[in-house]
Parts: sequence; structure tokens; C-alpha cells
Amino acid sequence: MGSTQVKTDWIPDAEARDVYSRQCPCRGLLDMLADKWTALTIGALEDGPRRFGQLRVKLEGISQKMLTQTLRTLERDGLVTRTVYPTVPLRVDYELTELGHSAAEPLAAVRAWSTGNLPQVVTARRAFDQRATDVPQPSS
Repeated sequence: MGSTQVKTDWIPDAEARDVYSRQCPCRGLLDMLADKWTALTIGALEDGPRRFGQLRVKLEGISQKMLTQTLRTLERDGLVTRTVYPTVPLRVDYELTELGHSAAEPLAAVRAWSTGNLPQVVTARRAFDQRATDVPQPSS
């Protein structure tokens, strides 16, 4: 048989939602929110609307293609609105929706945890890598 496909337009009752279940459509949402560019884009929009170019400058290292893809996903999922102003040149602003603001708080906590705990993680990585390279000595 083919691979299992999760329906994205099906909404189970709250009691039936279980992100640990392979069939739960919440997994796709969790995957989207756990993406680094999603977390950083939402963070960049917390203080108000921004234009595409402003987001590219703020999100160092993101490609134009990845930013476009991330913004489209966020817009499709209802976390971001895209407003086009018919000016010359055309102006487009991206802004968090109410739903986007509700996602911003837990993502801000993850970003803060990442920056606050980086030294401990680096220390743990070094210790792990050192143990992996240590050659056990034969006992006599």
C-alpha cells in the first residue's frame, strides 16, 4: 500500500485531537510552528506590520524564496495578513492577525529559551562529543 496521507481539511473534535497520533492534522500545524523561519518571521512581525524588504533585512540568512514561502504559509493558515497598497511603486505590508499574535507568545518563549540556554547546550555538546571520541582503555 501507499504512504498514509493526513487530511488537512478534517477537524476532529477537541477530545480526539492527539498530536502524538499519526493521523492527527494538528501535526502539520505543529510542524509549521516548529520551523525556525516561521518562529523568526512571527517574531519579526510582533511589533507591527513590515514590508517584505524589511523582513528580509531583519531575518538575516533567509532567501527570498524561503521568505515568500513562509509568508504564504502563514497567510494561508490565518496567522498573517497581506495588504497591498495600490501605489507606485506597489506597497505590500505583512501583519500578524489575532491568531498570529496568539502564536507569538509561545514562540517568543522558545526564542528566549534558545538564547538564554545556549551556553549550557554548547557545554553539553562539547562533553558529548568528547565522550564520543574518548577511546576506552582496556582494564588490566
